[in-house]
Amino acid sequence: MTHSALHPAASAPGPVGPSAPAIKRGAMVPRPWGQRTPPVESLPASEPPQAWETAARNRRNALKLSIAGATALATGVLWQTHNGWASDPWAFALQCVHLALFALLFAWVSAGCVTAVMGFWVMLRGDRHAISIKDAGNEPLGADARTALVMPICNEDVTTVFAGLRASCESLAAAGALRLFDVYILSDSSDPECRTQELAAWAELRAQFAGRGRIHYRWRQRRVKKKAGNVADFCRRWGRNYRYMVVLDADSVMSGDCLLGLVRLMEKHPRAGILQAANQVCGHDTPHARAQQFASRVTGRLFAAGMQFWQLGEAHYWGHNAIIRVEPFMKHCALAPLRGKEIMSHDFVEAALMRRAGYQVWLVADLPGSYEQQPPHLLAELQRDRRWCQGNIQNAGLIAEPGLHGVHRAMLVTGALSYLAAPLWLLYVGLGVLLWNVGGNEAFQPFMEDGSLAPGVAALWLGTIGMLVLPRLLSVAALILRGEQSQYGGTLKLLASCATEAGMSLLQAPLRMVAHSIFCVVALTGISLDWKSPPRAAEDVSWREAFAAYGRISAITAVIAAAIGALSPSTLIWIAPIALPLLLAAPITVLSSRARLGERMRRAGLLLIPEESQTPTVLRNAWAYGRQERHLPGFADLLASRRLTALAAEAMGRRDVGQGMRAQVRRQRLDQLSAQPGALDAMSNAERMRFLSEPGHLLRLAQPLRPVAEARVVRPDLRLAA
Repeated sequence: MTHSALHPAASAPGPVGPSAPAIKRGAMVPRPWGQRTPPVESLPASEPPQAWETAARNRRNALKLSIAGATALATGVLWQTHNGWASDPWAFALQCVHLALFALLFAWVSAGCVTAVMGFWVMLRGDRHAISIKDAGNEPLGADARTALVMPICNEDVTTVFAGLRASCESLAAAGALRLFDVYILSDSSDPECRTQELAAWAELRAQFAGRGRIHYRWRQRRVKKKAGNVADFCRRWGRNYRYMVVLDADSVMSGDCLLGLVRLMEKHPRAGILQAANQVCGHDTPHARAQQFASRVTGRLFAAGMQFWQLGEAHYWGHNAIIRVEPFMKHCALAPLRGKEIMSHDFVEAALMRRAGYQVWLVADLPGSYEQQPPHLLAELQRDRRWCQGNIQNAGLIAEPGLHGVHRAMLVTGALSYLAAPLWLLYVGLGVLLWNVGGNEAFQPFMEDGSLAPGVAALWLGTIGMLVLPRLLSVAALILRGEQSQYGGTLKLLASCATEAGMSLLQAPLRMVAHSIFCVVALTGISLDWKSPPRAAEDVSWREAFAAYGRISAITAVIAAAIGALSPSTLIWIAPIALPLLLAAPITVLSSRARLGERMRRAGLLLIPEESQTPTVLRNAWAYGRQERHLPGFADLLASRRLTALAAEAMGRRDVGQGMRAQVRRQRLDQLSAQPGALDAMSNAERMRFLSEPGHLLRLAQPLRPVAEARVVRPDLRLAA
């Protein structure tokens, strides 16, 4: 076994002590779905309606009229390509489905375009009805505005997680506000090596801020409901101690000023239940991540402002980097199973329940200092999207839930459509081809006699492409008009970056479309899904991984293209934009994952984001800590260190398992491990986790094994720790 430098926590001085404060129990009981009685203790509606509510109603009516008008016009143009209703029953049925699909998909595209237009307006003119960080002020916060900083983790990269958390705590300390925040690391990790590393990293972090902050660690023995269950477990144990909690993701970094701003805004708006910070995506250098970061900071920012324009106090919640009023969250946002299954994507549902209880949910679009990472490559992104797809489709089952506000019902629909749109587009194109072959010129006339597209179809294609491109053009125009192009390398670099990102998006779009279509089939058929967190660290995708993921799809595409080419060679031109990226899926995935290529792009000034031009201190520190060369201890190192063994035992608290059948089985196993050299290495992960969960047995396991480990690992720092 090769050992390198241990984590400083393995021999760091200082007390061990409990890993969490005393429990102060509170109730968080799920309300069964479908109840028509109003939630208890909900806030009454404001009388008369607040100004933002009237503005939101008018804006949403304008949005619906815009979408309906554009969709009716486009559907009418498409109808002109039909020579009346087909006489053949099958062709008639295909016509109806074809037109209905077009109307739905065009409405989806037009909604995004109109949202971008209003985002452009907000970025230039502002929005007097929105909550802004400018309203927060600088008044000192009272001691009663206690806030918990909650970070659920599960088998994550410990170095990355604690680098971001350390930087966030340092930023809070620099702002003089760490006293107002208690930090909770909530672990669901099932790997003993990972859990040992978490304990060591937590001990080091706690020692660093000793006397200035309270940093706690909790490992759940019963992992139920994933992240939502972990947060609910925290609320039931310690939620009554806090007025607010800020939920972080494993890759979250938040500045002290951002966190203070969220608390101050909550104090000024007592009817606010959730305030969601607009996150900036950054942190990876692969071409894929750089393109996604750039798109998020340019076009994504425009859409965020546009969504804020429609939603106002009925916004959505992204599940992290947001502040939550704890008391109403505990009363109204517990999640019951939906049709016998636990809810996978909890955030949209929690926002809808908070609003149903009378509290407002806001997106604070102009709040800086909230950061997260983009998956480093396309395979990691699709791994994340697979769970999101299944969760969003599952949430569509709550559209008719009594008491939900119309905006949140619409969000549940759009959440499902964001993934269902992919197979619907494929179905629409396939139906068009089938309709042409079944109904002939009687039913559908997309082409002229010379083989060119009919004017109506050409207009629709151009109009649809224009609506897809317009948000990118508006986002660049907004940046230039606001004088922010220097943060992206200047006007020319900004334009070149936009072209680069658009090209990469075109290449990856067919890959996403096919993957999302498969995910939707999996979700709708009820096939089980195993979920693990996408990688936080950037690693190049190997050719073997890429071909394993896309080899079959590329082969099927090649067969279909060959068949079409044999029957109608001219048709290959029309399918080339989709077929070519699918044929080249593996090279596209591999090349876009190469960090060295991304670094070259950064040096060339392509796909720059403001956080790279002028890196905030909290991000600079997080990245520096993440790059430090250090090796965290493993399970064997824990047993070899008296301090780490005590740390693991104290972290579990008091557990009386010294009696009964379990204790007898453990004693027998301890005798076997003591008598057999090398038995420690043969222990399974499940058995190691059992010992980590039972303090008394862990201490007895370490006692006889420690001298063996010390003889095997000749390290003076470890001997001092022992």
